[in-house]
Amino acid sequence: MNRTTNDTTLGIMECPTVSETNSRLSHKQGRIIKERVIETLLFLAALSSVATTFAIVFILVYESIPFFQHTTVLNFLTDTEWTPLFDDARYGIMPLVSGTLVTTGVALTVAIPMGTIIAIYLSEFAPHRVREIVKPFLELLGAVPTVVFGYFALVVVTPLLQKIYPDLPGFNMLSAGLVMGIMIIPYVSSVSEDAMRAVPMHLREGSYAMGATRFQTAVRVVVPSAFSGIAAAFTLGISRAVGETMIVAIAAGMQPNLTWKATESAATISAFIVQVALGDLPHGSIGYQSIFAAGLTLMLMTLVFNIVGFWLKKRFREVY
Repeated sequence: MNRTTNDTTLGIMECPTVSETNSRLSHKQGRIIKERVIETLLFLAALSSVATTFAIVFILVYESIPFFQHTTVLNFLTDTEWTPLFDDARYGIMPLVSGTLVTTGVALTVAIPMGTIIAIYLSEFAPHRVREIVKPFLELLGAVPTVVFGYFALVVVTPLLQKIYPDLPGFNMLSAGLVMGIMIIPYVSSVSEDAMRAVPMHLREGSYAMGATRFQTAVRVVVPSAFSGIAAAFTLGISRAVGETMIVAIAAGMQPNLTWKATESAATISAFIVQVALGDLPHGSIGYQSIFAAGLTLMLMTLVFNIVGFWLKKRFREVY
């Protein structure tokens, strides 16, 4: 009888009071509200990037419509002359596209091999102290203003190239592309090195157990396993090269020229946009609206490169 009474008393004592229950409920509701607020802020932050992208696309398309009412899309894509600022205006985008692709190609021939080699060395061969010294210097190279790279190409690289090619003009796509490749090396090497270091250590150990050397392990195991991240690094470098402005504007020239020779002078899409945007053309004129058509073309080119990079990343991620 006494035991039953004591158990009942303990049960009554352990039951929470009404005030304690209300306090717990209010605390739980406050936590739910805070989580909802944080979730909403994170959603708005993610939505802002999407909204900004759509706003850019809308502005480019909206401002390009009057331009394409003045000239046809077929003429825009096939005409070999680009002179929208002349009295006898021609609106063929191909000279600007060729200049953009040539400078980008020269830059990638420098940045992709060098960036990949640097990434392999830092990830697989470099001692810890060397890695801690070299990587900040690479990131510092990526922080140098592009206008400095442009004058470096014009004042230093071009005279050196003229000693090898005496007929090389003062403004040429070769020097601009070489310096642009040096500029985007940090983007390629840093992202590639992070992808290689993310490869699980047991893959390396299994390769060593099979008798492979460090070089064979790096080339045949680590690089294929990390190729999805390396492809993303290449895509980032390509996008950075396609959209570069100041280096090509200073070192490659501002005259549209349909050529595929890197030793000649030419203008790129971004350089033309800068040239017109800093000029005295009135807003709403066909010459001013041509920069939006050129910007739309540049955005579509970047989109194609990003789609290819995304496809490569997805494909090699599934394979490896």
